[in-house]
Amino acid sequence: ALLFAGRTSVKTSEDASEDDDCPFCQIASKQTDTEILFSDHELLCFRDVKPGAAHHLLVVTRTHIDSCRMLQTQHVPLVERMVEVGRSILEKNKVHNDEDVRMGFHIPPFTSVPHLHLHVLSPASKMNMKSQLRYGPQSHWFITVSDAFILELFSGFYSCINMVSSQF
Repeated sequence: ALLFAGRTSVKTSEDASEDDDCPFCQIASKQTDTEILFSDHELLCFRDVKPGAAHHLLVVTRTHIDSCRMLQTQHVPLVERMVEVGRSILEKNKVHNDEDVRMGFHIPPFTSVPHLHLHVLSPASKMNMKSQLRYGPQSHWFITVSDAFILELFSGFYSCINMVSSQF
């Protein structure tokens, strides 16, 4: 079963690094001077250049996946690792209140960079109005990881996306 629908290509960071249009592939292949907070064979983490909270991290896949709509059930462990990495970096920055953290993805067409990235924001309770609109619970284009998995259980996510997209 698909977690999200809508397919395009999925390619490794080596392939994607040849695509100068993807800033996250450039970061993954060390073509920029972005400070990397975490890096392994699968993921990397760095600060958002336009932070929506005091701590605003992006956890990015090394494999180029266009968006959360590309995810399949086989990607559940990958997304779980993305969450673990985000929490780990927050802990290293002395953020221990899991209740005041927002983690999620923007839903296309509302993605700023067409490369799968998990937003990790804290403290969520102190986000300004603009950040609340982009990442808060009332946002129509930001979906938390847990909400994504709940919607997948009811297999209506794609219908929900079409419904939300048609409102704009």
